Amino acid sequence: MSKTTAILSLSNTPPTQAGEIDSGRHAAMLKTGALQDAIFNSANFSSIATDEKGVIQIFNVGAQRMLGYTAADVLNRFTPADISDPQEVILRAKALSIELETTVAPGFDALVFKASRRIEDVYELTYIRKDGSRFPALVSVTALRDAHDEIIGFLLIGTDNTARKQIEAEKNRLVEIQEDTNRRLRETNINLRVSEQKLAVTLNSIGDAVITTDIEARITLMNPLAEQLTGWTRAKAVGRPMDEVFHIINKETRQRAATPVNASLAHGTTKGLAGHTLLIARDGGEHDIADSCAPICDRDGKVLGAVLVFRDISEEFAVQQALQEKNVDLENAKSMAEKISLAKSTFLSSMSHELRTPLNAILGFAQLLEAGSPQPTDNQLFKLHQITKAGWYLLELINEILDLAVIESGKLSLSRESVSLSEIMSECQSMIEPQAQKRGISMDFLVIDPAWYANIDRTRTKQALINLLSNAIKYNRENGTVEVKCTSTPDRLHICIKDSGDGLSAQQLLQLFQPFNRLGQEDGAEEGTGIGLVVTKQLIELMGGTINVASTVGVGSEFQIELIRDVTPRLAAGNTMPTELKVSAPGEPALRTLLYVEDNPANLLLVEQIIEGHPHVQMLSARDGNVGVAFARAHLPDVILMDINLPGISGIEAMNILRRDPATKHIPIIAISANAMLRDIKKGLEAGFFRYLTKPIKINEFMNALDDALKFSADR
Repeated sequence: MSKTTAILSLSNTPPTQAGEIDSGRHAAMLKTGALQDAIFNSANFSSIATDEKGVIQIFNVGAQRMLGYTAADVLNRFTPADISDPQEVILRAKALSIELETTVAPGFDALVFKASRRIEDVYELTYIRKDGSRFPALVSVTALRDAHDEIIGFLLIGTDNTARKQIEAEKNRLVEIQEDTNRRLRETNINLRVSEQKLAVTLNSIGDAVITTDIEARITLMNPLAEQLTGWTRAKAVGRPMDEVFHIINKETRQRAATPVNASLAHGTTKGLAGHTLLIARDGGEHDIADSCAPICDRDGKVLGAVLVFRDISEEFAVQQALQEKNVDLENAKSMAEKISLAKSTFLSSMSHELRTPLNAILGFAQLLEAGSPQPTDNQLFKLHQITKAGWYLLELINEILDLAVIESGKLSLSRESVSLSEIMSECQSMIEPQAQKRGISMDFLVIDPAWYANIDRTRTKQALINLLSNAIKYNRENGTVEVKCTSTPDRLHICIKDSGDGLSAQQLLQLFQPFNRLGQEDGAEEGTGIGLVVTKQLIELMGGTINVASTVGVGSEFQIELIRDVTPRLAAGNTMPTELKVSAPGEPALRTLLYVEDNPANLLLVEQIIEGHPHVQMLSARDGNVGVAFARAHLPDVILMDINLPGISGIEAMNILRRDPATKHIPIIAISANAMLRDIKKGLEAGFFRYLTKPIKINEFMNALDDALKFSADR
């Protein structure tokens, strides 16, 4: 018998002597599985069974429907505390500690403490669904014990308490109205028999309609507001049955509804009607109403009659309807704005792509003319240089517009992973220093701790940093300086880029991150688009970072970037990548070759460390998509691991190239990417990847995928 079956069996078998059990019926029940089926198939109750440590072993259909998790999501992974409001669990632990005069720890123990000590326990708490939404639940807890009376788990039966809470809230509201009315009625009840006039004054002064009846539900009194709403005068209504004067129907079905008076008289309790009730006046007019009815009792508690209190809520419904219509208008306006923004981004993207084709011809033929024979004259070279200079500038503008359009459309895909800050800054330094030397700018990159890693998209971060560094050089003074300094906190990494340029005024700082705003530099010597800083800011923020700037006119500017800090990858000391393929020794199994196309050295070393326990697998690596394609064609590996976001061409483009090549189309390619959204995985599998793994790497999942791919490769 499995642990789950044991829990189901014991949860429904009380600890009693064998002679006291109808063993035949019990055995038949277990044999047919009626009890298990009832628990698993009930959609109205959540049945959650745990082991003795609180780990969920059973998660029935009702629990899945209420909480949005599948059984696979929670079995052997969650405890009921993981799906409960943590603050409520803490408060429950404190309350139990006081009540039972012992220390009760927060967490699962607080949910089952009483049940584990044979104390009946039913409580309310808030469950949290998979999508983050919440609902109140009423939970009954039972300890599950084995034949030796040892606890082997717990059974938590829960119901969605939302409807009851709403009903209670509405009931309390009506009860509050009734209690307020009763209070005022009690204040005048002492003199009721002496002076009906005093009662009439009281009833006439309140803002609700009031009708009173005798024990036979015949009207004894109506206030003016009741007369107005029903269309009956007091003189004509007194003595008539309540149902004849107080004519109400269900607003949705238009069927007659029973008044709450008879129930109050019969049971001596306060009653109210459900919502959507219409009062039909004597002249046929209709009023949306809310009402409540309470018994009138003497000092001994004997019911003498009833008082019905109701009010016209037509205006409230009208206000609600207007608000709903207003919300619809706002949603429509929002939808229209989103469509306009999307259309703008789509247009910019389409326009930019269309411009690339003629621009390619302009730049291509201009360069051919520069290098052509016969050699162009100096005057012609000057003009050709102006054409190519303007062409490259236009290409830069198109690229930045494309970036901006992709970001604003929400379609930019980021591949966030753990990246060495010192490594990426070193790459930026190598790329930017020739530009600085050409302009006579001194670059000072201060030493960075090699243990600092950031959770970022490697390519997009370099794009942002290069843009800031390029600006620091372009807008610097002659023989100026640029200082790059990095610092850290436990959760963040900070990059400071400080230049000795002219600085920015307060007004210019306010306009700094506006698209196409060059801050008055349109007529200056430096070319620019006014888009680069906008793209930089949005890229940094999309990666969870921030960017700020401080500037002093005549002194210079200082840009500060803050990135999310990541843990340092744990890598085996002395790991190196093989430079050539090994050859199997005679008599040994053939070596299998794995090619990993990845631009992050830390990830390359991490995968190499994972496969160290597989001596029959050797690994090759390539840092970009083009090199990866070349290696695959040259070495024909058994399996290829492919990152998605790569320098040069993407992993999907590289895979498509290999699929079109007869020599490599059979090689299984496993995607391994930080793009972990469901749509990314679906897109990758539809593109043709053998498997799609996400970072951080799950070793078991990785090895299973690798084994499947190697087997697939060997069987072909």
